Amino acid sequence: MRPVLLATIRRITMAKLNKLAKVNENISLNRYDNGFMIEVSGRDKKEEWKTAKVMCNTEEELIAVVKEWVAMELDN
Repeated sequence: MRPVLLATIRRITMAKLNKLAKVNENISLNRYDNGFMIEVSGRDKKEEWKTAKVMCNTEEELIAVVKEWVAMELDN
């Protein structure tokens, strides 16, 4: 795969919480037989309440979503 295409794929797959502009202070984490589900609530660009439910197959994916949540602006 070409490096530019690979970088684009990584950038797209890393933005799991892209429907949220601001996030709440808490998250919900569920562990299942086949992976994890993380639930993050917040507000979108129109200031409407939204919830993102993300299925993660590995711990690495889960950690990436948590890091994305930590880096986002809080809705206080």
